[in-house]
Amino acid sequence: MTPLSETEVRRSFVNCSRGEAKTLTLPRDFDELDWSRQVVLGWRDPKAPLRGYLVAQVDDETVGIAVRAAESSMSGRTAAMCLLCQTAQPGDAVSLFTARRTGNAGRNGNTVGTYVCADLRCSTRVRTEIPPWLLDRDPAEVVAERSLELRERVRGFLDSVRRP
Repeated sequence: MTPLSETEVRRSFVNCSRGEAKTLTLPRDFDELDWSRQVVLGWRDPKAPLRGYLVAQVDDETVGIAVRAAESSMSGRTAAMCLLCQTAQPGDAVSLFTARRTGNAGRNGNTVGTYVCADLRCSTRVRTEIPPWLLDRDPAEVVAERSLELRERVRGFLDSVRRP
């Protein structure tokens, strides 16, 4: 991702009001982010534990969405997979997140959802948690491929939020 200012991040949100975007809590490490390592910026709101945010750049446009985690979580004894970064993890490390759709659909209460890393740090996982069956390949190539796949899956989720 190209570096973004606080204002650019706040203005990117498409499924919440300007007032909600203005008052959301940015990540604690926002000023120190290594933007070159971000495919998607994701974080949970420390002031509202069920709230989270995803910001990505799609076709030279920055798009942010507010998401809400399910109140219950899966058992840590079960395996689960984030459908964005496709990292297998214990069930309690993956959560169902829903996002209010944009426009009339969102005003009517329509949402879309998917299973995502509970901490929303998919950009880190595509770089650090390489599946065992890919360990014999060039690490830089694997990270580039996984980053591209993450970008495409995030784009699909953002498109489903913005679909009328």
